[in-house]
This record gives sequence, structure tokens and C-alpha cells, in this order.
Amino acid sequence: MTKTKLSPEARIDLSGQVAVVLGASAEGGTGWDVAETLAANGAKVVVGARSLPHLERLAAKIGGTAVRCDAGSEEDIKALAKAAIDTYGRLDIAVNSAGQPVMGVISEMTQDLLDTASRVNFFGATFFIKYMAEAIGTDGSIIFISSMSTTHPVFPHIAYAAAKSAADCIVRYAAIEYADRNIHVNSILPGAINSDMAKEAFADPEFARIYEREIPLNRVGVPSDFSNAVLWLAGPSYVTGLNLQVNGGNHLTRMPRIDEMPGGAEAYGSGKTLADR
Repeated sequence: MTKTKLSPEARIDLSGQVAVVLGASAEGGTGWDVAETLAANGAKVVVGARSLPHLERLAAKIGGTAVRCDAGSEEDIKALAKAAIDTYGRLDIAVNSAGQPVMGVISEMTQDLLDTASRVNFFGATFFIKYMAEAIGTDGSIIFISSMSTTHPVFPHIAYAAAKSAADCIVRYAAIEYADRNIHVNSILPGAINSDMAKEAFADPEFARIYEREIPLNRVGVPSDFSNAVLWLAGPSYVTGLNLQVNGGNHLTRMPRIDEMPGGAEAYGSGKTLADR
């Protein structure tokens, strides 16, 4: 089967603008690529995550600033927004690429599991919008990286998907709340991503084939697919309150089931059923 060619890197002039990217410490991951893309298009970028050594390497590479930030901590998120203002005097673009994978089916659900899933994926996402909007003031863009699992069931990521779904709902309400300040608030829903975290799995031709057969564009996503979508939403647009599917058309079909994977459910377990960030 002929593969679809990868799109060239998008270009939007962000000179003079300042961006925050939370969840950017995994080299080769979506957040890392988003930070590089925004910087390559002229933005000054503040990167945040819990792992400061990795962040500092990224910041040095893109000429930005690294700030340690727990994506589930209200105080850390507030401090991250303040760091952008203190360092560069403004904030225009804020991207939350952080996520906490949590596995579990309803029959096994506990209070602790729901709390863990919600802390970063819902509570942290809500606080991110709150404090980044305060720092932006007027005329800016807030973008949340969600998941296709919010619209297409991927077992056993129930608590994770539910928390991300709640954040997608907050995005729509925030779009209305901040519209009079011209702050656009949107989310992106990726499907399978062949990032550094998943490249070993996708190196298996059968594993890749099972995902690709559900994707009309015949390939799984790569981080630049989502970075280019972020770049589009960060630039001048007439778009807000959108939960944007960026998955090669996978939302028109379905996600693979765990029992379809090579070796079956026992071989892959709950942690390898979703090739996510």
C-alpha cells in the first residue's frame, strides 16, 4: 500500500509572541515537538514539566526558558504562567500537552483511581485554562491536547478518557467565557502517535498494520502532525471551542481492540493498547 507523504512543516509568523508549553520533557514526544515548532516559527517559549533536566536541554536547544511544573498542581500551574510574564513580559499562546495515563475498567474502579485520572487530565487542565487566560489578558490562544479515546472507546482507559472528556467540555465553556477578550480556546484529539514512546511497538509490522487499517490516510500520526495543528490554532483564526480530531480520519472508523493486537490481550496488557504521548 502506498503511504501518504508527510506534510511539510507549517509556517506561521509568531515573531514577538510568547508561548507556554506544559508537558514538554519527553524528547521526541508531542509536547517537545510543539515547543520546537512554536520556537521555529518565531515565538519565545517557556516549557514546563516535572523533569527539569530534560526541560533544560529543550530550553537550551530552542532558546527558551525551563520551569519545573507539576501538571496537576494548581500552584505550579499558576507559577508557570507567572514565569512567562516575569521572563518575557507577556503571554500569547498556551499549550497543555500533559497527560496522566490511567488504566482500569468500571468494575474495578476505585476512588483513588478516579482521583489519579482527574488530577492532571481534568483538574490540572482546568487550572491551566484559568491561569493562562489571566496571564494572556486579551488576544491569545489556549490549546489542550486531549485524546481520541474521549470519543472512541479504548479499553481499559476508561478513567483517563472520562477525565480528558471533562476537559474537552471545559474547553467549550471556556471558549464562551473568554470570547469577549478574544482568547481562543480549543482542544486537539490525537489518535495513535508514533512518538519515541511508541516507536518500538510500531516497529512491529503487524502492530502497525492493525492500526493503519483503521486510518483512512493509511498511517499513524507523528508528533509534527499535532504540532502543525497547534500552530494553526495558535495563529490568526476564526476558530474557538473546537475539539479537533487530528488522526488521519481514524475518528470515521474505530480504534483497534486489544484482542486484535499481535499475541492478544495477554501479550500486550492494558498499557500497550493505546499508542499515545
